[in-house]
Amino acid sequence: MGNSEIAVVPISAIEHFEYCPRQCALIHVDGIWADNPHTVRGSRAHRRTDDPTKSRKERGKRMLRAVPLWSERYGLSGRADVIEVSEDGTVRPVEHKSGVRHGITADLQVCAQAICLEEMLDTSISEAAIWYGGPRRRFRVDLTPDLRRRTFHAIKEIRQHLVKGVLPHAPNDSRCPQCQLRHHCLPETSANAAEVAVYLQQVLSV
Repeated sequence: MGNSEIAVVPISAIEHFEYCPRQCALIHVDGIWADNPHTVRGSRAHRRTDDPTKSRKERGKRMLRAVPLWSERYGLSGRADVIEVSEDGTVRPVEHKSGVRHGITADLQVCAQAICLEEMLDTSISEAAIWYGGPRRRFRVDLTPDLRRRTFHAIKEIRQHLVKGVLPHAPNDSRCPQCQLRHHCLPETSANAAEVAVYLQQVLSV
């Protein structure tokens, strides 16, 4: 992969993409952002992990916070909330979320973090973890071949959006009322526009 010529994908974009490709493009292609109660709560919850001076030893493991990550091979860049280093040298990224678990969106994000660490440290990582503040529980993430494939697929799709600079169609489904970018996306209008475009294409091709 010609790493000097490809668009760098922010690791944070992977979770946005898995939730909604259009939301991801609005944020990372158009540069649009808006807060809602969920994002504000998440920002507050990250205050501790965003401070690298809070790195310390906990339960016999070294906890490194706000660690910069990158992968030249896959064109990734971002930051890990916490990197957990055991006494035997085992490394494990730990992502912190303020709410509860929703599908595998965060799994893909922490998988991308592990992929970066494997390249940076020339090591292999078999599992990661996600801490959910809602139930105050830690969830183990096995970095299976299937999860890695889904992560690489998301990276590829995001990169195409970044390069082409286009927005995917709005889903206009149950995700939309919870999205902080609803008023920028206008899913009802966008969805109708997509249907009109398909109709015109069919008519003009006759």
